Amino acid sequence: MTEWIVDTNVPIVANGKADAGDNRPPSLACRQAAVAFLLQIATNEKVVLDQEGAIQAEYRTHLQPSGQPGVGDRFYQIVLQSSPDRVRRVNLPKNSDGEYKTLPKPLQAVNFDPSDRKFAALAAQENIPVVNATDSDWLNAAEALKDSDIVVNNLCGCNIEEWFTKNLQDGQ
Repeated sequence: MTEWIVDTNVPIVANGKADAGDNRPPSLACRQAAVAFLLQIATNEKVVLDQEGAIQAEYRTHLQPSGQPGVGDRFYQIVLQSSPDRVRRVNLPKNSDGEYKTLPKPLQAVNFDPSDRKFAALAAQENIPVVNATDSDWLNAAEALKDSDIVVNNLCGCNIEEWFTKNLQDGQ
């Protein structure tokens, strides 16, 4: 069974919402990719979370525990149910300064986004890919991620302009 680390922007995009880092709504193609991926996890694969709950807490900020109205919310409900065939929780230790012990040095050196460090540290520790939809931090740190042997699956591709709905009033 394939395991994944899912950045919060994936279920947000599956719900058709704009990620907190960008106020533009996702394109239809990007949303479809996020929905298809989360449905795949719900039926055949597994998500890996930190046992301490940092990832789940971030999900809680943006998703509905009732599992409605979107596919992203349904994904969060699966996480909350913690079915062992769909969710695996692992210890993600921190240093005395609060930094994740397994966060690779190249990511620390490029000042990788603090809100994404838990995903990167978990990916490095467990050797599992991170899934991203519309968070440009993963693209901006591509070299440091590669140097750290962290694989990122960019569901919406690597062209940021294709991630979002075009504003027809601007002629785009």
